[in-house]
Amino acid sequence: MFARPLQNGIELKLFEDRHAESLFAAIERDRLYLREWLQWVDSTKTAEDIRNFIRMSLNQFASREGLAAGIWLGPRCIGSIGTHKIDWLNRKLEFGYWIAQEFQGRGIMTEASRVFIDHAFHEWQIHRVEIHCATGNARSCAIPKRLGFRLDGTTRQAQLLNGQFVDIHVFGLLAQDWGGRMEPRSEGAV
Repeated sequence: MFARPLQNGIELKLFEDRHAESLFAAIERDRLYLREWLQWVDSTKTAEDIRNFIRMSLNQFASREGLAAGIWLGPRCIGSIGTHKIDWLNRKLEFGYWIAQEFQGRGIMTEASRVFIDHAFHEWQIHRVEIHCATGNARSCAIPKRLGFRLDGTTRQAQLLNGQFVDIHVFGLLAQDWGGRMEPRSEGAV
């Protein structure tokens, strides 16, 4: 299983079936906020949708094709971090994240991302990690910058989000450039 402690009693751990209600409640609390940047929010309408996601994620984890973990404060899910399908041939992966609005600005997501990246480079021997962010999502784009990623480019109109095409920044980090470092947090850190 995958579980890692973070700051102040917060924990990063693999989703399990029993987490469906808590994860769905976290999405419901911030639905309007989350849908601004995340395509999947509108199609996540019930806890059963979450159960299906968790089952798919557990199958991916078992077959080494991905990892989806919750960010937990006690029994409460406050966010999520996870890979898209891992490209083992090229030893690279892309991952994404979100955190409840009330927990932003505390460095939690940056720390969770650092732990996740460490796992990818050290446990899985991944060569390249990518983060893709809508160019207008300043808080999300700040995380890879804070963690030493390079902006490799911007793909124009690469994602249909709420009826409009948006540009996507592609940030990349190579294993050889990773030292697990974190730059000092600035105001507005996610």
